[in-house]
Amino acid sequence: MADIIAMLLPFFGLIFIGYLAAKVTKQPAEALGWMNTFIIYAALPALFFKLVSRTPVEQLTRVDFILGEIGATYLIFFLLFLIGFFIRRNSFADCTIQSFAGAYGNIGYMGPGLTLLAFGEAAAVPVALIVCFENAAHFIVAPAMMAAAGDDRRPAIRVAADIARRVALHPFIISTVLGFCFAALAIRPPEAFQRLVDYLAQAAAPCALFAMGVTLALRPIRRVPVEIGYIAVFKLIMLPMTTYVVLSLIGNFDPVWIYSATLLSALPTATNVFVISQQYHVWQERASASILIITVLSVLTLPVFLYLINAGILPPDLIP
Repeated sequence: MADIIAMLLPFFGLIFIGYLAAKVTKQPAEALGWMNTFIIYAALPALFFKLVSRTPVEQLTRVDFILGEIGATYLIFFLLFLIGFFIRRNSFADCTIQSFAGAYGNIGYMGPGLTLLAFGEAAAVPVALIVCFENAAHFIVAPAMMAAAGDDRRPAIRVAADIARRVALHPFIISTVLGFCFAALAIRPPEAFQRLVDYLAQAAAPCALFAMGVTLALRPIRRVPVEIGYIAVFKLIMLPMTTYVVLSLIGNFDPVWIYSATLLSALPTATNVFVISQQYHVWQERASASILIITVLSVLTLPVFLYLINAGILPPDLIP
């Protein structure tokens, strides 16, 4: 357990440093703009390109793995939506944001660095596939659900065109597709280009975690949602366990793939959930509070999942 805590300490330490820096320097939120631009448009795309381009192409076409992981995520999403809509009697739009709070993990900022450190380079492919395809799914579902809720009054054709544009032009998607092309064609980029990609990729994790801490500090808790009690349980416990069960039942995956997906599912809520809530003016303060509270709680739950995996308590295949 001491080794696991030592592994997690730098990650949560960087988040805390970012949080503390924001509180001490009191910079405005706009000051974070260029760092977020660097992370989203340079560092993380370079990391995903690096991971995918160096992978045998046959490993990049595991549709069963992609569908299993996304299926598990959206099973939790729709369970939370049904609880919010039929039991809590919340609005359609509120239920959508609540469901994202319980199903949209911080896979982009926290996922690659932590998973690669925990499981080594063998985790590179599942991480890249999950980040690419799960983000694409969220980019599609969020505007579609908000359009169904009536908060997006644009014509359906414009909503569909916007969804297609966001998916096709997102830096994570573009970099992953380029990496796939390089892997499929066995293209080896020039050494100078590869060195640049390596430099950018190395900056991805520390910059992303620092920026996450700053973002959390700039969104203080003003309104704690009543729903946080069960949303946190679904996000930090139910989602990783559902992902683990679904993928292990599908079977025929390398254990590292199943464990990587489980660990990514156990990550706290993505800050993008607040961005979505802000974009549609729905559940904003409570989304911000949910992200902060679930991130703090993940300090307790992530070491448990890592221990269960490392100790062999969670076998890679439930039905050998």
